[in-house]
Amino acid sequence: MLDANVKNQLKTYLQNLKRPVELVVSADDSNKGKELTSLAQDIVDSSDLVSVTYQQGQRTPSMSVINPQAATNITFAGLPMGHEFTSLVLALLHSGGHPIKLDADIIEQIRQLPGEFHFETYISLSCQTCPEVIQALNMMAAINPNITNVMIDGALFQQEVSDRNIMSVPSVFLNGEAFSVGAISVVEVLNKLDKNAASRQAEQLNKKSVFDMLVVGGGPAGAAAAIYSARKGLNTGIVAEKFGGQVAETVGIENFISVSKTEGPKLVANLEAHVKDYDVDIMQNQRALSLAKNGLLNVTLESGATLSSKTIILATGARWREMNVPGEQEYRNKGVAYCPHCDGPLFKGKRVAVIGGGNSGIEAAIDLANIVEHVTVLEFDSKLRADEVLQRKAKSMGNITIITQAMTTEVKGDGTRVTSLVYTDRASGESHTVTLAGIFVQIGLVPNTEWLKGVVDMTPRGEIIVDERGQTSIPGVFAAGDVTNIPFKQIIIAMGSGATASLGAFDYLIRHSEEADVQAA
Repeated sequence: MLDANVKNQLKTYLQNLKRPVELVVSADDSNKGKELTSLAQDIVDSSDLVSVTYQQGQRTPSMSVINPQAATNITFAGLPMGHEFTSLVLALLHSGGHPIKLDADIIEQIRQLPGEFHFETYISLSCQTCPEVIQALNMMAAINPNITNVMIDGALFQQEVSDRNIMSVPSVFLNGEAFSVGAISVVEVLNKLDKNAASRQAEQLNKKSVFDMLVVGGGPAGAAAAIYSARKGLNTGIVAEKFGGQVAETVGIENFISVSKTEGPKLVANLEAHVKDYDVDIMQNQRALSLAKNGLLNVTLESGATLSSKTIILATGARWREMNVPGEQEYRNKGVAYCPHCDGPLFKGKRVAVIGGGNSGIEAAIDLANIVEHVTVLEFDSKLRADEVLQRKAKSMGNITIITQAMTTEVKGDGTRVTSLVYTDRASGESHTVTLAGIFVQIGLVPNTEWLKGVVDMTPRGEIIVDERGQTSIPGVFAAGDVTNIPFKQIIIAMGSGATASLGAFDYLIRHSEEADVQAA
């Protein structure tokens, strides 16, 4: 199943096992079943501490990773390859006693959770967000025997996907009931299970000392700003909902200079590891609500905590732009999707639409055309905005229809899922209905600045206006990345603007050091 190079790497990883691990495999004579049996044998051959037994399970093919001593159980329903192979390796290591990279207080909180929690997580092997969720739940399952997690390949177990009306991944069910859709971290899971967790976190955050530089946002711009700040010896903090931002959902990255090709999750992992090389206080799973200046700069968080700093760098990035038409929110994750790479496999053999004729939209259409029956591209303008090479590729494919001057007006469904889309021909004024099962929205980004309206100067598009040093309209407050009015929203440009803003803030601190020290005192 595994090639020689991967086998050698797996053998090296499994040398970190400290206690026995048992694999329980449920396989049949299907190709996937045979591949899973071969994979299990490759794992057993890689370590004397791993054994395998075969028995009929609830789902076939499937493989459970069990720690016999602690009675923990992590199951993979399907073949955990692609992005999920890392999840399998980590499940083996954690079940085998390798230290879990979570704070000690988080580990203890997981251990002390009362009750039983059976998670089922539906994924697609092409989804780059899914491994993050799988690994979070698997870590919890490796710590507490009353927590189990089953990773279910939605493309393989299509009947379950249909029965549960799953149209977006990762979709998590807890004890048979819908729990979450999309990215979710260990801390976010705990906050949902332990209602007092958020208030305890706020209490700890309120005890933080005054930062020299506080970065709001954990994407490329925020990471670069934090590194430059820490290298100057400043007391630096990052507060963010999650590390990586939009980059975590990016599939192929081929224009990051010096790296010919990488993927979003890999780049995010490298960014976080680089930041952690320095003394930076990273505070994740925290959403900023307001910014005020009262001597010091104060950021109030959704949890109720307030962080104070002498300078602030706003790097909250942007999110997918929505269509804002009737039915979009009602059928979000029920046919309306924003990540074709994640959710595309759930629409295999069906008819879908892509909204947007830019590079993202046409790339999505090309990718989807290899999976679905037919793709209809709707572009508001009179012509496509995508690169010519992408347009030629899309037009050469027999199952892509491109409609320009199309204004989407409504998403329709049967109450549980999307059934059609209505658009108006802007040239004739006529209304048309397209019967389909899925709609992938690819119409650009919106800056995450709603919480800053009336606080800092912005463009009509909601972008924070900055000068050549990244300075905003408020002294001591800087901004960087896609949230600003700098042209060209690119990863490498965001990083550069993060460095610029950090150096600008450092210069500000030098020139106002006495004033800032008095305020902090």
